[in-house]
Amino acid sequence: MSILLQITEKAIPPPPVEMADAMRADGKIYVVVGVIAIVFVALAIYLWIIDRKITKLEQEYKENSKAKKS
Repeated sequence: MSILLQITEKAIPPPPVEMADAMRADGKIYVVVGVIAIVFVALAIYLWIIDRKITKLEQEYKENSKAKKS
């Protein structure tokens, strides 16, 4: 299987990624990576906060349903 992949890679070389090379040369790639990292961190924090709120609501619901049964 790996022989087939090696033959295919040599027969059809991958096209050059000019945009990535230009951004790397200008130093802009670090800005892109930084923005993506900030977005992922912000999403993670948002999901963590939402999870805490939902957990709190679930606990309150369980307490209220136990109090009504009594």
